Amino acid sequence: MKTLKIALLQIAPCGCLQENLQKGLAACREAKRKGAEIALFPEMWSNGYRIYDRPVADWQAEAIPADGEFVRAFGELAKQLELAIGITLLEDYRPAPRNTVILFDRHGRKALTYAKVHTCDFDVERNLTPGEDFYVTELDTACGVVQVGAMICYDREFPESARILMLKGAELILAPNACPMEINRLSQLRARAYENMTAIATCNYPDGVPDCNGGSTVFDGVAYLPGLTGSRDTCVLQADGREGVYVAELDLEQLRRYRETEVHGNAYRHPKKYAILTESDVRYPFVRSDRRP
Repeated sequence: MKTLKIALLQIAPCGCLQENLQKGLAACREAKRKGAEIALFPEMWSNGYRIYDRPVADWQAEAIPADGEFVRAFGELAKQLELAIGITLLEDYRPAPRNTVILFDRHGRKALTYAKVHTCDFDVERNLTPGEDFYVTELDTACGVVQVGAMICYDREFPESARILMLKGAELILAPNACPMEINRLSQLRARAYENMTAIATCNYPDGVPDCNGGSTVFDGVAYLPGLTGSRDTCVLQADGREGVYVAELDLEQLRRYRETEVHGNAYRHPKKYAILTESDVRYPFVRSDRRP
């Protein structure tokens, strides 16, 4: 069985960038000791997602460059430990900062940079620059090459996010998070994994961090197995609210066999009939009249 071990770094932020750096590096070392091949941080680790109840100018000033000392330190550690690391940050960007995850491979090379497309524009995240696209990369791991993509928190609530990543070949989606993981959000992740036959690993902040409650998860996307009556639970890990490094094992061979024979994902789509999804014509009904396209 070819298993990929994914560490979810469900840890609480400290009071400053340097302390977050040191705590983050220590968490990655713990992930390696636990046998992980990939380590994932919660959303915007560089400043602990501290953007609420503060003046916008104050937290925007905490944005850091994607090639700066903080990010480079995780790239260097990734090479040293031979551990892929998904580090998250408030990225210095123009005209406004971005909410970004950078994935280093086990050789310390940047394999993927993704900025949150669906920023929470109903709230303070309206002061961020949204990302422009979704990306998938070939990630070299000890288990071989894995097709990995990323989405961040609120992206989860748009089926298009995971669907695009699936269409681009993603076998695994990394999803940094910073919000309460209650039944409906967990159900969204379960659905995204099920309908795309794609594993999704989500890392949240633990209890004690404002508006967060732990509950980091890995869904493997495999709903049916030969010889099994009915469906199976696709959740292979769900952390409780406590701070810690949680490691899940993803059976890649099982996932790949499943994708070869099942009916979900891209097997029976009718994309020519979906034109309405990209139209901005206001003749169609809208749930909120104040949010016309």
